[in-house]
Amino acid sequence: MAKFQNIQLINEEQYLSEFKTTIRNYHPISEESFSLLVSLIHIQTINKSEFLLKEGQISKTLYFICKGAIIAYFSDEQANTYNKNIFLEYQFAGSTVSALLKIPSQFTLQAIEDTTIISINHEKYKELINQRNDLKDFYIAYLEKNWVVDKEQREISLVMETASVRYLKMLAKHPGIDKRISLQHIASHLGITPTQLSRIRKEIKK
Repeated sequence: MAKFQNIQLINEEQYLSEFKTTIRNYHPISEESFSLLVSLIHIQTINKSEFLLKEGQISKTLYFICKGAIIAYFSDEQANTYNKNIFLEYQFAGSTVSALLKIPSQFTLQAIEDTTIISINHEKYKELINQRNDLKDFYIAYLEKNWVVDKEQREISLVMETASVRYLKMLAKHPGIDKRISLQHIASHLGITPTQLSRIRKEIKK
């Protein structure tokens, strides 16, 4: 039991270190601010297929992925599902719009691998941000990168680039993702069918 506890402690220290590094890659924060942030978090492991948020629920939590993968998807009236995003290690996941406006989420968050996450209560997180200028600067930098720069580039890519180019860019950004994530999820994320993705993969191998 003691050995297991030591391993668990080492893993948690590693996850916190990676969490801190990710935040500081956006903007420097002090040790005091990070300690205050850590006081709000909860580290847990969820099983593959487990839901973190269901469409129609109001989001109250922000997640940081330490290990594993989560998809965000929405459904149409015919129950067809469409991937909004795939979140991997060192990424934040959540419904920001739902949490900020306190309205039902328009998409579902679900683990597609056994996943270890850091959970942060969104309301307490925002209160802390408003108290600490360095955390506020991190928050602004994060929103600018993910909600402005990356979002615009993805929108342009969907219109201007072929599916083959988008797939190759995904492989370059996330090496080995095609070995971890089902082709169905990858195809949906790229906005194509699994059959189209299979053709692209065959062409790339030639």
